[in-house]
Amino acid sequence: MPKISMTRAEKSWVLYDVACSAFTMLISTTIPILFRSYAEADGVSPEYASALWGSATSAAVLVMGLFSCVLGALADYRGMKKKLFVAFLALSLAGMGALSLISHWQLFLLAFVVARVGYSACNVFYDSMLVDVTTDDRMDLLSAQGYAWGYLGSCIPFALGLGLILATPFGLTTQRATQLSFLLTGVWWLVLTLPLLRNVRQTHCLENRKGKLGHAFRRLGHTFRKVRKDKKMLLYVLGYFCYIDGVYTIISMATVYGGELGLSSNSMVLALLVTQLVAFPCAILSGQLTQKLGDLRMIKIFILIYLGICFFGFQLDREWEFWVLAVAVGMCQGGIQAISRSHFGKMVPKEESNEYFGLFDIFGKCADFFGPMILSLSAVLLGSSSYGILALAALFVLGLVLVTLSERAQSPS
Repeated sequence: MPKISMTRAEKSWVLYDVACSAFTMLISTTIPILFRSYAEADGVSPEYASALWGSATSAAVLVMGLFSCVLGALADYRGMKKKLFVAFLALSLAGMGALSLISHWQLFLLAFVVARVGYSACNVFYDSMLVDVTTDDRMDLLSAQGYAWGYLGSCIPFALGLGLILATPFGLTTQRATQLSFLLTGVWWLVLTLPLLRNVRQTHCLENRKGKLGHAFRRLGHTFRKVRKDKKMLLYVLGYFCYIDGVYTIISMATVYGGELGLSSNSMVLALLVTQLVAFPCAILSGQLTQKLGDLRMIKIFILIYLGICFFGFQLDREWEFWVLAVAVGMCQGGIQAISRSHFGKMVPKEESNEYFGLFDIFGKCADFFGPMILSLSAVLLGSSSYGILALAALFVLGLVLVTLSERAQSPS
């Protein structure tokens, strides 16, 4: 497999994906499992616990969906990107600290929302740093490297934490061992972020001025008008909204869905660990294939695979099928996210990249809001999240249609 030779700034940018992906791993595994144990110990039914978790996830992404574009516009001014990044990094790490101390399920949900909001805000600034650290012709490869090493690197603190949970050394209870694993992940996140803070510089920016906030809002209106006139970009972000809805929902709700089906927690966690390991080489391979097939063609291939995943997930009722699903998701999730990010990065004006990535994040976060809500409503109204999986399939179909139309459209000259 060909290798990409990276600069120090590019390596530091990739390393942050390794840092924050450890938190993403917890979102999909031990955090919802621990929440479920807290809630059910307090008399909450498994179906209602699924609905609560989906609602909390939706609330977190909705908050960021409302503010990400404004934050992105502010970050476009010289020196602002890193300041805002550090502020929200501190917020997310504070939430992680709270998760390692709290054992009441309502407060646990609140701490999760805080950590998730901080994490999501950091990603707006981090994604836009892609245009600062590399060139258009290297974006697909570098974006894929970020996701790939993120998947592999996230397994290290997770495996250490899982070892604590399974072995419960030093007289630890399973609960305390799980909480300690959260603290370990927070330390990992902080330490591996330091190279980015030291080596990545904001090379594309707007000059500082008085009244940045008011000017940022005026710029937003101008940007929305430009995107509306750019049919190619508009169709792409609408298509992205649809298909990434399904991708994020499958990632964030996997263990909750598996728990509802009665699968054992240990099996689900190990299957999702396999997902991360499979995702590493597949994400790198997707970056290489994109050089030959093109961004949008690769995205459409991944959407079609996800359609198959949805239909397979609908009938899932055995443990071995969950393992098959985990491997299939691992083959696709890194590639589709990496290529989506780099394709958009090539389309946007570099000096306003944060503002555009803030807009991009709105579509992603709104998608992440609707997906868990679909499964939550399915669990409450129909008694099972399985029917929500079919609704996700419909979103993938719509995303495929819009991406195809975007491929055929022309951007304004």
